[in-house]
Amino acid sequence: MAGAIASRMSFSSLKRKQPKTFTVRIVTMDAEMEFNCEVLDHDVSKEEPVTFHFLAKFYPENAEEELVQEITQHLFFLQVKKQILDEKIYCPPEASVLLASYAVQAKYGDYDPSVHKRGFLAQEELLPKRVINLYQMTPEMWEERITAWYAEHRGRARDEAEMEYLKIAQDLEMYGVNYFAIRNKKGTELLLGVDALGLHIYDPENRLTPKISFPWNEIRNISYSDKEFTIKPLDKKIDVFKFNSSKLRVNKLILQLCIGNHDLFMRRRKADSLEVQQMKAQAREEKARKQMERQRLAREKQMREEAERTRDELERRLLQMKEEATMANEALMRSEETADLLAEKAQITEEEAKLLAQKAAEAEQEMQRIKATAIRTEEEKRLMEQKVLEAEVLALKMAEESERRAKEADQLKQDLQEAREAERRAKQKLLEIATKPTYPPMNPIPAPLPPDIPSFNLIGDSLSFDFKDTDMKRLSMEIEKEKVEYMEKSKHLQEQLNELKTEIEALKLKERETALDILHNENSDRGGSSSKHNTIKKPQAQGRRPICI
Repeated sequence: MAGAIASRMSFSSLKRKQPKTFTVRIVTMDAEMEFNCEVLDHDVSKEEPVTFHFLAKFYPENAEEELVQEITQHLFFLQVKKQILDEKIYCPPEASVLLASYAVQAKYGDYDPSVHKRGFLAQEELLPKRVINLYQMTPEMWEERITAWYAEHRGRARDEAEMEYLKIAQDLEMYGVNYFAIRNKKGTELLLGVDALGLHIYDPENRLTPKISFPWNEIRNISYSDKEFTIKPLDKKIDVFKFNSSKLRVNKLILQLCIGNHDLFMRRRKADSLEVQQMKAQAREEKARKQMERQRLAREKQMREEAERTRDELERRLLQMKEEATMANEALMRSEETADLLAEKAQITEEEAKLLAQKAAEAEQEMQRIKATAIRTEEEKRLMEQKVLEAEVLALKMAEESERRAKEADQLKQDLQEAREAERRAKQKLLEIATKPTYPPMNPIPAPLPPDIPSFNLIGDSLSFDFKDTDMKRLSMEIEKEKVEYMEKSKHLQEQLNELKTEIEALKLKERETALDILHNENSDRGGSSSKHNTIKKPQAQGRRPICI
């Protein structure tokens, strides 16, 4: 960020050398430093340890364009997040939930239901206490709504999630505004707001909507004498605005902020210096490298997931083949039992057919004997004819039964042959299943990378990579495409915010609304037409009326 170092670090004094002189130790992610420093003209607590907070003095107009280095973006994100949670920057409830979801994405990465289970945000400070107290909602209900949005941010890296957070935060009314208590010539108490866009005059009870604004490009001169501060507009027809502050030191601070913000305001509207261009080029190259690295990791993750799916499919098929083998073995055993039963039944039927044939032969012999020994008398002859007739009928029945039994024996022999054939096929299928390969190779050779992806090798701690012009052009086109997509998503995002606001409106406790909540709702009902941004963008002709505050 041009003109300031955005950071927030706490460090404690080790020992006091002299009054107002401290030996301090700074511990960062990269190094630990110790040095002596002298604090002058400040009210420093006499108790140890002493905690210092290093914060950005000047805020960017457009965080995405001005925060070049990733570490600067990260530290500025921590500062803005802290100010929102401490309610130094007013944030509507629905926007607080959305910002919390991006903060969770930046800290935890992509949402994973198996890892990020219910209650994983219980110890996190994600929402301002004002928002929590305003609604009759349990921590679980807030977590559910934050997680629902968090799940939609899948695929965003930490720096991308932090930048989305800042792009939303920079549109808040109190973002980047330094407030000072002042009095006008009539002695009326007012607030002076200094930010990256200009100077704003507020009512002490309303820090959201300025009564009037002075854009930097419409201010000709700013000066102070003793405790009196003077703002001279560029248009000489507009009256000079004068006010007083309580201390001379406050006037010096206001002047420093005005000079710094005005200088940055003009610098942003000029071509970048060579140093800034080099920094942005390096940042683009670093972004391209990280993007290709993320694409490579995504491809590796996809290949790993495909390998795992293939392994699961092969294991499933192996289990299925084992089940088929077991079923085939059981079918083979049942076929063998059936074949044994059919063979036994065929043998019994064959013996019964032989016995019936023997009885038929005996009946035939008995008939022949009866005919040979027929009695001479007519009565005996009649009786003998009747017996012969009965014997013939019995012999005929015996012959038919014998023929039926013979056919049944043939059918049983045929069934036995089919059962043995089925047994032979079952044995052959079981043999085929047993001879199939069960464990195919589980380490597929990864597909070669496309030839148009720049290659880089990691050797020790050094990383070398080459970028082609076509790669940079393609990256630029992708960045432009992302901008267009972001604009398209803005409407959807606003719809989501309105939906959440409507959903939780029924749980709001009206009696707990703060003055800023009421003012924000009134601005929203009016369409936000009186925000500081819209005040600056009004035509200059409107600002030429006499200033009366």
